[in-house]
Amino acid sequence: MTNQSEVDRQAAHRTFSAECFNRAWDLMEKSERTGQEDEEMIRLSLASLWHWSQRPDCTSTHEAIGTWQTARIYALLGQADNARRYGHLSLAASRQEGVPPFYLGYAYEALARAELVAGNRDQMAIYLGEVRRAAVLVSEPEYRDQLLDDLNTIPT
Repeated sequence: MTNQSEVDRQAAHRTFSAECFNRAWDLMEKSERTGQEDEEMIRLSLASLWHWSQRPDCTSTHEAIGTWQTARIYALLGQADNARRYGHLSLAASRQEGVPPFYLGYAYEALARAELVAGNRDQMAIYLGEVRRAAVLVSEPEYRDQLLDDLNTIPT
């Protein structure tokens, strides 16, 4: 039998994993952020990742999503090394059994953005090719279109 404090802890992880992810997403979508908001965006994304990792229902798909968001945030902030680190974590998670190819495509998208920030256009082009290969495997047209539309936001 589960004690009340464990139930409360699991409820907190469910709440904060989603709330932190969504708040970070809101900050990502702002056209202009303050330095304080940039720092908050990083902290929220990392907090979301940690809370997800504590949930018994955390899957490789959740890990791929959370690490993708963190990679994207670091790319937005011009931190290529951190963007690469989390992009590779997203890629590792997205390669696990049962993770739909949509998430593999986004892992490569994150790595392409990291290389763009680093000024490595050759490696970026390789990752963009991997995104396109993954997109072919996405069976749902709306998800495939979303992935390909996001590629159009990466200057080549």
